[in-house]
Amino acid sequence: MIEDEHKIANSIKKGLEQEAFAVDVAYDGTEGYDLASTESYDVIILDLMLPGIDGMEICKKLRAEKIHTPILILTAKGQLEDKVKGLNSGADDYLTKPFTFEELLARVKAMTRRPANLTGVVLKVDDLSLDTISYEVKREPRLIKLSAKEYALLEYLMRHANQTLSKDQIISHVWNYDADILPNTVEVYIGYLRNKIDRPFKNKPALIQTIRGFGYKIG
Repeated sequence: MIEDEHKIANSIKKGLEQEAFAVDVAYDGTEGYDLASTESYDVIILDLMLPGIDGMEICKKLRAEKIHTPILILTAKGQLEDKVKGLNSGADDYLTKPFTFEELLARVKAMTRRPANLTGVVLKVDDLSLDTISYEVKREPRLIKLSAKEYALLEYLMRHANQTLSKDQIISHVWNYDADILPNTVEVYIGYLRNKIDRPFKNKPALIQTIRGFGYKIG
């Protein structure tokens, strides 16, 4: 999220983290552009009126560099002309201040579901399902309770089912940029997930696999 009003930025960050998102915040356009152009993100929330580089310019620069991360523009400007300019610069959606957090959350979730290979709001791998709206996780027929970080890790794995993901990829998508991550943090959380979605189901195949020397995959 690139937003220079600290109160708004910190409030949105807190709300999104409670919804199991990992959130990095930049308070000016220059830092925001640096992060957005060098790190891999699922969604960028971008204010238009920023010190340094303004939001419209950031949007244009990212698209010119073939960075196609979905961008949600936030701005106090509500005129049709400004909306058109924002969308024409490469943004995917537009939200005018003031807005409710519920509306922002709905837009962000919609953007994370846009890849063509994902349909609906329920992710499935074998008999394991994850509902991205209700946060309900089941391995039929049992309901599985996860912490927010366990849920975020499982959702990322399931969105990339049958793909080998490195520890660095997992960390960059599941933990904040400035989080204090120890070398074995990913292994620890993979262990937590295995204890909940694999080990209790002894008559079913294990879903989480370690690909030695490369990382992990589910499927």
